Amino acid sequence: MEQITFGGWPNCLRIEHGGVEAIVTTDIGPRIVRFGPVDGPNLLKEIPEEQGARGGSEWRLYGGHRLWHAPEAKPRTYAPDNDPVPFEADGDGLRLAPAVEASTGIQKELTLRFDPADGALRIRHRLINRGPWPIETACWALTVMAAGGRAILPQEPFRSHAEALLPARPMALWHYTDMSDPRWTWGRRFVQLRQDPERAAPQKLGLLNRRGWAAYTVHGHTLLKRYACVAGADYPDFGCNTEVFTNEIMLELETLGPRVRLAADGGATEHEERWSLLPFEPSGTEDAIAAQLEPHLAGGKQECGSATA
Repeated sequence: MEQITFGGWPNCLRIEHGGVEAIVTTDIGPRIVRFGPVDGPNLLKEIPEEQGARGGSEWRLYGGHRLWHAPEAKPRTYAPDNDPVPFEADGDGLRLAPAVEASTGIQKELTLRFDPADGALRIRHRLINRGPWPIETACWALTVMAAGGRAILPQEPFRSHAEALLPARPMALWHYTDMSDPRWTWGRRFVQLRQDPERAAPQKLGLLNRRGWAAYTVHGHTLLKRYACVAGADYPDFGCNTEVFTNEIMLELETLGPRVRLAADGGATEHEERWSLLPFEPSGTEDAIAAQLEPHLAGGKQECGSATA
């Protein structure tokens, strides 16, 4: 771990394992502002006009990876994260815990650590209710990806009408979702969404992802996220634990923990993602994409889940 300057923020921390690095800034956030190969491209979006910015009451996109609380609502969800973030270094791990949000009574916390077993970056997202009354919410992990790439979401295994009469899972559409938009590819094995700098119209999709993974491919590499799907849990947005959003500047690859009731004065909920960096962009037919990704999906349904206290 070392302290560096990145993106105009002088107080950033870099952790590295096996040729893969993650950089967080402690000047604002908590935010992961870089993830990619050492001396290689950043798979996360950088917003040039906002780099180095800090302070003020305006919420900024900033790019990178952030933690929100679901369901989405203004102004509650959009509490600014423009102030310095206290942190603790624990061996090869890092814990970031900003001040309690004055407008919500919620404290956010990110813990990062590379897993030496498989090289994955384990990111624990935690929401703590510091307020005087119980609240219902869910961890919402949003990763703003670099432009020009493609999200890949797994479908449930195909079964014929004769084999399965009941639905496989819920899928949520927003008022502005256009299923005829050419950025979508609706397949038997995957739903794919391409980020296109020439198309400004927003697109969004949510679904219950029992397969426990989602991916984004760009710059010759792939970010593979693995996370839990908690059986029987109450997920936000009609039961979604995975969502994708895109516009002309970026694509967000989002996962959610269950919606739970947090007790007053310290009730907490957690949600963990495991990030793996793959040195290729899966392409070709759906069968070819599956063959390229499947060797990296072992342990996709992680027992990290979410909990209340």
